Amino acid sequence: MKVLVIEDDAETASYIRNGLTEEGHCVDVVGDGRNGLIQATTEDYDVLIVDRMLPGLDGLALVKALRAAGRPTPVLYLTSLGGVDDRVKGFEAGGDDYVSKPFSFAELLARVNALGRRSPLKEEETVLRISDLEMDLIRRVVRRAGEVVELQPREFRLLEVLMRNKGKVLTRTMLLERVWDFHFDPKTSVVETHISRLRAKIDKPFQKELIHTVRSAGYSLDDYI
Repeated sequence: MKVLVIEDDAETASYIRNGLTEEGHCVDVVGDGRNGLIQATTEDYDVLIVDRMLPGLDGLALVKALRAAGRPTPVLYLTSLGGVDDRVKGFEAGGDDYVSKPFSFAELLARVNALGRRSPLKEEETVLRISDLEMDLIRRVVRRAGEVVELQPREFRLLEVLMRNKGKVLTRTMLLERVWDFHFDPKTSVVETHISRLRAKIDKPFQKELIHTVRSAGYSLDDYI
């Protein structure tokens, strides 16, 4: 299942991401409301976990805008605003369920799984394909031109993020957040090193280059002719 967590507390977001990832889910994290809305309306998710108190755009406004855009993705609110009136406002805005902080991860997981069953996984959400590159998210297998490509876990995650954002330019900061869960600049070349390793495995042995550097911007993966 593909889950988007929109939560401005980095520690809470990391805790949720790690827990859901261990359960086999694919998780993206965004730390503010405006970017969360953009992410939720430009990519397909099975469940959104939305904090009520967000910078930029609060959770209620985010969900209202999401519904106005015609996106039916189930929404689970995660918030310290657990009063009856707060819950009613959340449901009226278009939310589907509520978990109050502090929360039990077991309860959160159960509610996420229950919401996810409303929108079953599609084939394209478990197998990503670009040109002759294929990633099986369930079996954790990558093939190019039919040949298995052995990747380390972090390389796999980096490639997954690039493939899910085909044609989009992802900055170094975006990759640090989505792949390494860094919400600061560690002042290392970890992104560049892993991109280089991926190219050696994904591009170099084959005729067509898929991983591209966009000067002064970042990286993208696409099957340019």
